[in-house]
Amino acid sequence: MSQGNDKIERKWHLIDASKENFGRLSTKAATLLRGKHKVDFVHHIDAGDNVVVINSDNVKFSGKKEDGKIYYSHSGYLGGLKSISLGDQINKDSREVINKAVFGMLPKNKLRNEMMKRLRVYKSAEHPYEDKIEK
Repeated sequence: MSQGNDKIERKWHLIDASKENFGRLSTKAATLLRGKHKVDFVHHIDAGDNVVVINSDNVKFSGKKEDGKIYYSHSGYLGGLKSISLGDQINKDSREVINKAVFGMLPKNKLRNEMMKRLRVYKSAEHPYEDKIEK
């Protein structure tokens, strides 16, 4: 495999969030984005595929994660700590939960943002990539 992106063949994968558990869905998406399922995987080349996740509103969680798991963010100012539970974040924007989980599973280097550009998450089953996904 050469260093350039001209020889990389990227396929399209569809993942239905209503059929899989949240952790397994996130791991599967991160693996496909990274390209670890390919035979010619090399860690320093971004040769992953495109991933479309549908039905993010219907994602399943095990245990009491919807109440117990809390996302924190800080503005940088004194007293600027904000927190939101997983259940509230799902009601607000369920796509953000999947994006954050997959983002945390990808390698922390320059390739991560390019990999995240190939992840598309939709709340319902409708998406504009029907013709690109192989069945």
